[in-house]
Amino acid sequence: MPSDKMPRKDPKVLAFDTSAAHCAAAVLCGGRIVAERLEPMTRGQAERLMVLLEEVLTEAELTWTDLDAIGVGVGPGNFTGIRISVSAARGLALGLGVPAVGVNGFESRAQDGILPAIPAPRDHVYIALPDQAPRLLPVEEANACARGAGLMVVAEASPEGIAARIAQIAASRATETVNPPAPLYLKPADAAPSKDKPPALLDD
Repeated sequence: MPSDKMPRKDPKVLAFDTSAAHCAAAVLCGGRIVAERLEPMTRGQAERLMVLLEEVLTEAELTWTDLDAIGVGVGPGNFTGIRISVSAARGLALGLGVPAVGVNGFESRAQDGILPAIPAPRDHVYIALPDQAPRLLPVEEANACARGAGLMVVAEASPEGIAARIAQIAASRATETVNPPAPLYLKPADAAPSKDKPPALLDD
């Protein structure tokens, strides 16, 4: 959604990600990361996320109204975790009148000479070869694709600095007109649909 605030050269950005077995958050201010956390957890992200965001904002000596943008990891990865973060980002953006910028897991793991991969069940990984759509492949096939492109596969579910990278990318896009972030799902969920009502994804 478009921001209600005037664009800034160095926006204050709160970024977070719960697309894997972690709860990660970071604050970018003045072009540098001033607070960052990566907490491993296999469950409980929904209860932990907002508390963690309050903690990193306090560490950065900022309040919610100081923010110019929200950055969020949109996956691929854990379906429930992605839905938690995207719903939170869209709700915060709507309430604060700032843009929410979605950053996919390949962008947040990008390195020179590396084909970033995100672990998936049953010895599969999510990859996105240059100029190609993201795919879910067996690990051996992903390695072969990477070799063909002159790259090396590095598969990480919870890399250090993931929230910081999301914040930096979101800052570079914060002055653009962006659509609300949406989950990046590459395959159907293995589990049966929950009987509980999922969090609403707010439209602008």
